[in-house]
Amino acid sequence: MSVASMTGYARAEGHDAQVSWVWEAKSVNGRGLEIRCRLPSGHDALEVAAREACNRKLKRGNLQLSLNVHRVADAPALRVNQELLDQILTLVDNIGAAHQNIAPARWDGILSIKGVLEPAETEEEDAEATRTTRETAMKATLETALDQLAAMRAAEGARIGAVLVGQLDEIAQLAEKAGATAALRPETLRERLRHQVAAVLDAVPSLPEERIAQEVALLAVKADVREELDRLRAHVAAARELIADGGAVGRKLDFLSQEFNREANTLCSKASDVELTRIGLDLKAVIDQFREQVQNIE
Repeated sequence: MSVASMTGYARAEGHDAQVSWVWEAKSVNGRGLEIRCRLPSGHDALEVAAREACNRKLKRGNLQLSLNVHRVADAPALRVNQELLDQILTLVDNIGAAHQNIAPARWDGILSIKGVLEPAETEEEDAEATRTTRETAMKATLETALDQLAAMRAAEGARIGAVLVGQLDEIAQLAEKAGATAALRPETLRERLRHQVAAVLDAVPSLPEERIAQEVALLAVKADVREELDRLRAHVAAARELIADGGAVGRKLDFLSQEFNREANTLCSKASDVELTRIGLDLKAVIDQFREQVQNIE
């Protein structure tokens, strides 16, 4: 399983003898899974099934789902109510026989009488079996659209995953570079600590030995960034594992990106020379890019 993006678009079509339909699905980034359905009148019963299908296939993202239904162009649009027409024709004949001076009725007038022509779908739409069959076909088309959307999100996620791996490589390289700087060599640390202790004693010559020990310990902790570098390496390993495992790991990667940023900030605050400060700033820049990309991950 690979990581997936939260952005994508898909469209799937279907039809039967009377109507055709089109499902469209569009998703963008979101904190959770938010589904908005737009269905035509008479198809509201499909919303429950649509939401269930979305929840099965997607974990995060703002999803807009729409269904458009059209009657097939060559399908009969109207039917004649033969029983009513026969009654009207009988009345026309009777009236014509009784009143010879009345002009004969015209067919356009007869057909315009309410109820003579009826929508052809009345019988078909009232048939429960036909409705059930159509809804089943529409649900199958929806599954196709959501599968296409998931595939598009997965393809985009694979591209983002490759970018994330490259950024993790860069973070790891910068951490190693920081660990190899001259400022972190033992002899350099000892010399700096010696000068700092001397400065403290010059400022307060009568400082008690216990207080001196405390100040030495504090200076040593402040100068040592090895713990931050170790945590950076551990976070890189954890992020690599999440990307390799795949699935809905966006929230966990976002948390790790915050941890990356925290360690980089601490490294910059402890940096005692220009080289280490520069590495810390480079780390922050890469981590910001990493976090921006993570916002797109499901």
